Amino acid sequence: MTPANIVTLIRICLVPVFVLAIVSPWPLWMGLPDITTEAKRLIAAGIFILISCTDWLDGYLARSRGEVTDFGKFMDPLADKILVAAALIALVELAVLPGWPVLIILAREFIVSGIRMVAASKGEVIAASWYGKAKTVFQMIAIVLFLAKDALVFPSAAAAFSNPLFLLSWTVMAIALVLTIMSMLDYLVKARHLLKRSTPKADSAPAAGTGERPTEVAALQRAIDAEARIVVERADERGLTVGTAESLTGGLIAAMLTAVPGSSAVVRGGVVSYVNDVKEQVLGVSGDVLSRQGAVDELVALQMARGALRELACDVTVSVTGIAGPTGAEPGKPVGTVWIGCATARGTHAEEHHFQGGRDSVRLQTVLAALKAMESALS
Repeated sequence: MTPANIVTLIRICLVPVFVLAIVSPWPLWMGLPDITTEAKRLIAAGIFILISCTDWLDGYLARSRGEVTDFGKFMDPLADKILVAAALIALVELAVLPGWPVLIILAREFIVSGIRMVAASKGEVIAASWYGKAKTVFQMIAIVLFLAKDALVFPSAAAAFSNPLFLLSWTVMAIALVLTIMSMLDYLVKARHLLKRSTPKADSAPAAGTGERPTEVAALQRAIDAEARIVVERADERGLTVGTAESLTGGLIAAMLTAVPGSSAVVRGGVVSYVNDVKEQVLGVSGDVLSRQGAVDELVALQMARGALRELACDVTVSVTGIAGPTGAEPGKPVGTVWIGCATARGTHAEEHHFQGGRDSVRLQTVLAALKAMESALS
């Protein structure tokens, strides 16, 4: 029951209040005949805006307090979907909005939820893209505009189409529908390997004892070398310094960076925190978090990155903690699960990855992803 999760639960509990405000004859119940239907719609729009603002608040609380939880990651998007679905259905009930936009939006949610279930059953997580976040914002803005639009009375169809608010509400709704479809297609593209996965052919089997083909390892190594050069050059151009906090990679990220000529000007160092004691005593990772949630966790990656930023006194750090295999899998954390954190003076964030292949491949993929995260932060 963190403050962020409490705000999320309050948002869900306020949805029935919004529905009652928009569809029920509450002015008559309360003996307020002076409140017209149009005024009632505007009041409902205000309540919807208030509830929507709590979406920003709980996200801010979770990130700023370092209290990102699995419950919050599940309930926060669910609360948004409940609020948007309730508002859209209410607008259809009141004949303010036709049913077809609502059908498109709800169909997208069912399809994406199905894709996530398939991915989860195979131990993978499909990261949400900016399309999904943008479509939620535009959907909420469109709902407010349709509520405000309905508070206006148009004497004719021509008057409606010449009204700026009418045109704006439908324009925003059209953008929301386009983003809704694009975000669904983005999920389908990211999950295409899951939907058509089949048993590998015999001639594509990995090299014995390695878990991956030599050509794949060589390709990964070339990509890592190129990315390390980019990071060093980018940091040098901007006069910034970098550092690392590594667990499963055991110093590989720092080794790749220091292999680049001129890296001494930008690489401050690295901390190899392979065991929990080092994570806690050197990087300042919470022992309570380590014992309760384990080392492979978002909060651990965030605290590792912040600890490296503090101890190495540099501008950008990356942290990695995960399960390289072949053993070590935990419930909900299969082999290949890796959290990569990144810290700068502006803030800290972490991203979960699920890599495929043997131990060496997972470690190399982690190095490449960490370098790309560092490049993004330097940009």
